[in-house]
Order: sequence, then C-alpha cells, then structure tokens
Amino acid sequence: MIRPLPPLQEILDTARVVALPMATRFRGVDVREAVVFEGPEGWTEFSPFGEYPDPEAATWLAAALDFGWTRSPAPLRTQIPVNATVPAVDAASVATVLARFDGCRTAKVKVAEPGQRLADDIARVRAVREVLGVEGRVRIDANGGWNVDEAEHAIHALAEFDLEYAEQPCATVEELAELRRRVKYMGIPIAADESVRKAEDPLAVARAGAADIIVVKAQPLGGVRRALEIIAEAGLPAVVSSALDTSIGLSMGAALAAAMPTLDFDCGLGTASLFTADVTATPLTPLDGRILVGRVIPDAASLAAWEAPADRRAWWLARLERCHAELERRANA
Repeated sequence: MIRPLPPLQEILDTARVVALPMATRFRGVDVREAVVFEGPEGWTEFSPFGEYPDPEAATWLAAALDFGWTRSPAPLRTQIPVNATVPAVDAASVATVLARFDGCRTAKVKVAEPGQRLADDIARVRAVREVLGVEGRVRIDANGGWNVDEAEHAIHALAEFDLEYAEQPCATVEELAELRRRVKYMGIPIAADESVRKAEDPLAVARAGAADIIVVKAQPLGGVRRALEIIAEAGLPAVVSSALDTSIGLSMGAALAAAMPTLDFDCGLGTASLFTADVTATPLTPLDGRILVGRVIPDAASLAAWEAPADRRAWWLARLERCHAELERRANA
C-alpha cells in the first residue's frame, strides 16, 4: 500500500463509474461495473465484485492507488501472450466465443457451473478442442465448484482433451492437496486461484504442496508489487489473469506480467473480448494472441456513453469512500 495515502477528494475529482455490457453472461454477470480515475502515473481502476465485503474490496483499492500513484516496475517485455476465455456456454456457442479472441491458441474453459452437469462440461471442452485443434492448449477452471471426488472424476473424464492444467477444481487448500495427490499419475497440473487471491495467507497453498501453478490477479492481491512478491515467495510458476476488468484494469495486469522474470504460460488478460463496450474506443483486446503493455487512456465519448446510472454511481462512490477509510485505518494501525 502506498504511503501517504492519496486524499479521498483527489481520487473523487476524476472518478467515473461505468457499466459495460458483456457479449456473454459470465459467472452471473451481464454488465460489469467499475470505477476508473486518474492518478499522477495515469488512469487506474477499482472494480471489486459487488458481493465482496469492504475489507476485501479495500485491497482492490490499494491496488488501484498503487497503479495510479506509483510508477510500475520496469517491463521486461512489450507484449503479453493471452488465452481465450470460454464462459459456461453450450457447446454450439463455443466457436462464436473463440472467434472474439484473435489469434489465441490457448483457451480457458469454465466448468462446474451451478445448475449444469459434467456432460455439459465435457461437451464444451470437446468443442473447444475441436476448434483449437491438436496444437491448441486447453485449461479448465472450476472456481472451486467440485469436492475432491467430483473433481477427480471430472478431471479423469476430461483428460482425453489433453488439459494444460485444472484451475481451482476444489475450494480449500486441503482439498487441492488431496486431489493433486490423487491425479498426479495423469500428469495434469493443479492451479490455485481463489486459494491465493481470496486467502488470508496467499502462500499457504504453496507451503502445503497443494498446487503446481498459482494464478495471480493484480487488483485482488493489492497491486503489481504485492503480486510480484507473492510470486517470488511462492516459488511456483504463475499465470497472470484478469478480474473481468475494463481495459484500464487489464493494463494493470499487463504491467504485472511484463515485470515477471519469466512468463511460462499464456495469461488470462484477453477478457476485454468478452465485452461489447469499453472505456476506450481501442480496447485492450488480443491481436494475434497478444496484448500490448502500456497505460490505457479512456476517451470522453466512451466514458459518457457507458456511464452508470446515478444510483449506481452513488453506490460505488460510497463504497470507494468506505474502502479508503479502511486503508487509512490499516495505515494508522
């Protein structure tokens, strides 16, 4: 967290609240809301999901302030390879989704969606493999939706599609460790996302030997520098992913990926392709499977066109004020 904390009014002076429509419903979200504002280093974003409590959301604000008020670490690369993201759509819609991700040869496929069956997951992953061909890379993400037995059964059923890895198949560190032991013979790595970004101790999963890979997201972890520290301390390969950000938030993720000593996997930073609008007329969408590293500047027309309704603006700014107070409390503790 940057010190001293920027005054609240300095943040509010440029704050704009946007509501961006999505091309496909994603984890229950049809419209993604976010606050964007400008600091001395450029535009930044605060967009914790609506159900997150203030103490958790305050860490997202710390990340936004770090990105807007502190110069990012020196980049080691100018472009970031990214994956396509396939929501829990029916198999017939897979090709249409993938067509939005120009040149991406890796796809992350959502599975274990509430209300769906394993048969739906199998059909979706099969369709992705058919579109990408044998040389494409396919990873699955269950968002902790299975217990250990369900995860073992599902991974076995999906193994024929040559999975790159399985992301957060179970909810807890203990479950991940047990599952990793059970499926080790299949050669399918286990990746941890929620067990890193939503944990009081983001390094617990590494110490427990519960994952082969960690998934890191700049906003939920408190910013680019904090995420780099976690990667270094975990000692595991890392995949940088988005939190369904606007292009401004994605540029924060790109800054993180650009500063990593090694980049072993395509990053989940192509998610601007899931939107039908953005804060800029030139969204940070994949081109030949990559996005560029650099600051994103919103344009006035886009900010005006996608401005959130007055009641939602008031809700977000009140939330921002509460989270700012929480960061002040932490700084003075």
